[in-house]
Amino acid sequence: MLKRVLKLLVVAGTAVGMAWAAENPFIGEWKLDPSITRMPDEMKIESKGGNTYSFNFAGTPETIVTDGADQPGIVGTTLSVKPEAPDTWIVERRKDGKLLLRGTWKLSKDGATLTDFYREFEPGGSTFSMDYVYRRSGGGSGFAADWKSIRETMNSPYVLQVKAYQGDGLSFIAANPAEHQTKNVKFDGKDYPNEGRARTRALPPRSGGWTSTPWR
Repeated sequence: MLKRVLKLLVVAGTAVGMAWAAENPFIGEWKLDPSITRMPDEMKIESKGGNTYSFNFAGTPETIVTDGADQPGIVGTTLSVKPEAPDTWIVERRKDGKLLLRGTWKLSKDGATLTDFYREFEPGGSTFSMDYVYRRSGGGSGFAADWKSIRETMNSPYVLQVKAYQGDGLSFIAANPAEHQTKNVKFDGKDYPNEGRARTRALPPRSGGWTSTPWR
């Protein structure tokens, strides 16, 4: 999500010239306006036979047995999927034994849509909350499908802080509980890496509205 936001703000920032002082209008705290924002998501689930499935949330498939046990996943995490009912799965990701996220998936009666009550957890006790509704795309049955979201409800605020960086750059800080990442950039055409914890599931916005509050 931070990457897509940066594309929007950096392009706009380049257009106003190189005035990266305190009066720069991009410096401040920006809050996503969920009333005019789409944050579409896609996840691909493929049956491998029996109760084994491949889960692809962000480009890297993870194949596990859906028996509720923690199994090796991406970037040093574990993934577990527990069928609670024929139409309900509990999906959890952990790292070093600590719960990072939980998704409660519910299939509609006709199997055409899937609702995901998605929660991410921070060590301090804060929670990032979103509810997704996906529509089945392509073939598959049950939970196996290419699922594309048709509605996303953000229950938690998403805040982006923008600060001056080394006089002629900007520092973008994703300050919400679910994504602690910072990107420090200078407008010199070079690539700069993200700093901080990478997400284990992407939230890419297609379009959005931001409101600003003064940086203090």
